[in-house]
Amino acid sequence: MVAPEPETGKSESVRRMFSRIAHRYDLMNALMTAGRHHAWRRMTAATLRDAPPGPVLDLATGTGDLALAIRRVRPAGTVIGADFSEAMLREAVSKLARRGARVPLLAADALTLPFRDRTFAAVTSAFLLRNLVDLAGGVAEMRRVTKVGGLVVTLEITRPRIPGWDGLFGLYFHRVVPAIGALVAGDRAAYAYLPDSVDRFVSPQGLAELMRRRGLVGVHYRRLGIGTIALHVGVVGGPEMAPHTPQRSARRG
Repeated sequence: MVAPEPETGKSESVRRMFSRIAHRYDLMNALMTAGRHHAWRRMTAATLRDAPPGPVLDLATGTGDLALAIRRVRPAGTVIGADFSEAMLREAVSKLARRGARVPLLAADALTLPFRDRTFAAVTSAFLLRNLVDLAGGVAEMRRVTKVGGLVVTLEITRPRIPGWDGLFGLYFHRVVPAIGALVAGDRAAYAYLPDSVDRFVSPQGLAELMRRRGLVGVHYRRLGIGTIALHVGVVGGPEMAPHTPQRSARRG
């Protein structure tokens, strides 16, 4: 399969792709990461302990794993999950029901969110940004619906760029992952798109700089998974923001 085209066709191609693999999405995540994706989501949710009171929006919520992790960190708060794949949302409905978790879900495009400005205390996303037609627009939209002093938090796959390890990771990602995708999900094309989309995506440093250009302050990130995952956090700035906004440098974890 050729990767989705760069303009409007990409959005629809990605939507169809995620809808095709929704029924095997959790299993594939577990196999590809040896189950570590749950730990990365827990770390992402833990950053929201620094967020102000208020509702949280989880974009590209998929089957709801990050939303569930956020509920554990903020059990008394409201967590809303949004995704543009209705097939993914159906999987999330089933999972949330089994867990007895109350997380409202809605179908929504991350580039045109149906919420007023400054609605949420935090907006999160896991493995969303590299799939967007307009990365800068997506970050800007996340910022728009977040309160001043609130957090924008993203989790993404990245190339480790560590000599030796980067080559091994590339071999695994481009050769082994599509083969597993064909065997388990019956969709080699979707799991060939995955490493290609990571190769084309901006570096963690580049994403941090873009977040700053879109009005976020205190932007910092850490690498997880031996450098293959990047967790970014930014604060929505404004004249009424408290002066103790965290300022942290990039680091590896």
